[in-house]
Amino acid sequence: MDKSVLFTNDASVLGILVIILAFIFYTSSSNHPVWKKFYTYIPALLLCYFLPSILNSMGVISGEESGLYFMASRYLLPASLVLLTLSIDLKGIVNLGPKAIIMFLAGTFGIVIGGPLTILLLSAISPDLVGGVGPDAVWRGLATIAGSWIGGGANQTAMKEMFGSSDKLFSAMITVDVIVANIWMAFLLYGAGISEKVDKWFKADSSSIENLKNNLAAYQSKVTRVPSLTDLMVIIAIGLGFTGLAHMGADVIAPWVAENAPHLAKFSLTSKFFWLIVIATTGGLFLSFTKLKSFEGAGASKVGSVFLYILVATIGMKMDALSIFENPGLFLIGIVWMMIHITVLLVVGKLIKAPFFFVAVGSQANVGGAASAPIVASAFHPALAPVGVLLAVLGYALGTYAAWFCAVLMQTAAGGL
Repeated sequence: MDKSVLFTNDASVLGILVIILAFIFYTSSSNHPVWKKFYTYIPALLLCYFLPSILNSMGVISGEESGLYFMASRYLLPASLVLLTLSIDLKGIVNLGPKAIIMFLAGTFGIVIGGPLTILLLSAISPDLVGGVGPDAVWRGLATIAGSWIGGGANQTAMKEMFGSSDKLFSAMITVDVIVANIWMAFLLYGAGISEKVDKWFKADSSSIENLKNNLAAYQSKVTRVPSLTDLMVIIAIGLGFTGLAHMGADVIAPWVAENAPHLAKFSLTSKFFWLIVIATTGGLFLSFTKLKSFEGAGASKVGSVFLYILVATIGMKMDALSIFENPGLFLIGIVWMMIHITVLLVVGKLIKAPFFFVAVGSQANVGGAASAPIVASAFHPALAPVGVLLAVLGYALGTYAAWFCAVLMQTAAGGL
């Protein structure tokens, strides 16, 4: 049934979406008791998707008729990846010690193998649950969760575009992603309060955490500065300038692969979007070794996050938030997958006697990304919040590659190759 749309001008729609985002961020950071209690139960990220989807369902705006999603996914997404990976501090990550990196990589490994294992396990119980064909094939939707749980929202959208999940399936997967991930985060925050007991069970020595607090507090005060207009212009130039280079590279590489190795299409290597994302991520990593990295102190990752959340809102206006109720079995997939991730974390954490802090932040840097990893880190101590950011940025860097590999494994498990 056709419906009339109230706002069809994309300039007006963009204004509405940005106002919604500003409202969510303003209220979620408010100290008012009502808002604090509200956001205790309702994740802000979920609202960034959900409120635009309500306007779409009511006919106020239209995700189908708007060109904003295409603009955001092709321009703002690669720019955000460049700016978010620009801030990666490989030396700082190494200085966290091997246990921090091992736990982060264990979390990544748990997600990469968890996806295909979940498909194999549940296909033996209920093949229809992990079936589907074409754009509605469940593995395609799960690929977007892999992107989110290893990297973040930018990687999630990249996986949607690379593997062609339908908008309807993607809507359901976003709901599974956010709800399952936030349930696990609640357990981690509880664990932070009893970390001494958990460390005793792990037989872990957490004295290194104290040194880490002091070092990070000193580093943070050293690099942070009030951004000038010049800083902001350079930051935007880095993001959008490299996005332009990524488009040029993708326009050359994808057709060349299609012509010379067409069989690689099943791995998305003939997709311009695939190369756009890979080049942008790799570019950000390369720039992190240059002097341009200093612009993180002026807020490069914050500008990248602004681009990312505009993208999130444009995704929201394309989705039907109620679609999860048509297939509640998808929650079972998400829960089984998360349990595999948790099992790998606990086994590895016990084996290497890692402090629970590294277990929790290593997990959340994967599953929650830069939005929630600092929250979990600061639950142990406010000065440790940058550790969450540091590992989450590593997740952004690995997200494109690891999630793609996980998606290929899931495609194989589902019989798609």
